Amino acid sequence: MQKGFLPFSRPSISNDDISAVVEVLQSGWLTTGSRCQEFEKTFRHYCGCREAVALSSATAGMHLLLRALEIGPGDEVITPSMTWVSTVNMIVCSGATVVFADIDRDTLMTGIEHVEPLVSEKTKLIIPVHFTGAAVDLAPLRKLAAFRGITLAEDAAHAAGTEYNGEKIGRRGTAIFSFHPTKNITCGEGGMVCSDDDRLIQSIRRLRFHGLEEDAFDRKTQGRQPWAEVVEPGFKYNLTDISAALGLHQLRQLDTFIQHRKTLADHYLNLLHEVDEIIPLQIQPSTSRHAWHLFVIRLTPERMTMDRDTFMTEMARRNIGTGLHFRAVHEHEYYRRIYPNAAEALPATEWNSSRICSLPLFPGMKIEDVEHVVSTLKEVLTQ
Repeated sequence: MQKGFLPFSRPSISNDDISAVVEVLQSGWLTTGSRCQEFEKTFRHYCGCREAVALSSATAGMHLLLRALEIGPGDEVITPSMTWVSTVNMIVCSGATVVFADIDRDTLMTGIEHVEPLVSEKTKLIIPVHFTGAAVDLAPLRKLAAFRGITLAEDAAHAAGTEYNGEKIGRRGTAIFSFHPTKNITCGEGGMVCSDDDRLIQSIRRLRFHGLEEDAFDRKTQGRQPWAEVVEPGFKYNLTDISAALGLHQLRQLDTFIQHRKTLADHYLNLLHEVDEIIPLQIQPSTSRHAWHLFVIRLTPERMTMDRDTFMTEMARRNIGTGLHFRAVHEHEYYRRIYPNAAEALPATEWNSSRICSLPLFPGMKIEDVEHVVSTLKEVLTQ
């Protein structure tokens, strides 16, 4: 069992991971280079997708996706409010209008029944969010998007290794992954856009490095081609070889990480089965492989002597960290101001936003840690 404070998440860094990073540091080439290219290729093979572009973050991927699709003022983008604020921030920064979709109360994910009524002539993009390592029911959304001529791009920040009806997320369509330190694999910071849309990928690849027609690194010259030209204004969102080396080694361990996460999650579910104050999430049948990025519970204040925030504080006082994934975007100060009536159409999102809490879940944990978390949780609830 962990001694001292047990965080809700901790990256699992092996000696091989460290050696891979040191090797890059000693190579003389630190920025985007051969390791980044290898990481893209390996991730592409892992997901089975046509193309993959590595970036400095998933947020960068969302920004470049919106830019590549030329989404801006007058356009509408449909996405859930139950997500991390970065997605909505990027939509607002593009000048487009966010249309918040509600979620299923027990999966925290949106679906066709929530999205279809929101589609209008102004809708240019739909961004469903795979949550906690489970998969959105994609087939109906893909059908809707194709019928209406709307781009569908999956927020797959939680979904590296997740499978939908036996197929890895990212294999088809467009998906954006995150490699933040809390995710199932990490680059320190990083992201990946996978897509079978060649033109979209070409545009994102240009935009990630100043709009240059050629990548910064070419294997033949070990540097940038001298005749590389800017073909459109771009940004500085390239992933370094230092980060890519770490990501490569993490990716080789991803399936092992997920298996252990599943063992921990199953034990949580067994132990929490009869705790009346706790409602775990449900897993829809189309999630054929759950990546267990997070273990999210919902608390029931009506059965408790405290609210969710007090519960989290009391757990921390007992050396157990918890997380909040997420406070709904429309409840943040800025978004309350620009979308003052959003809550009226988001009853399931509202219900969950004040109740959700993430318990510790990471590969470095043992079964005994899960038991300690649950016994402490019971102690807090009955104090």
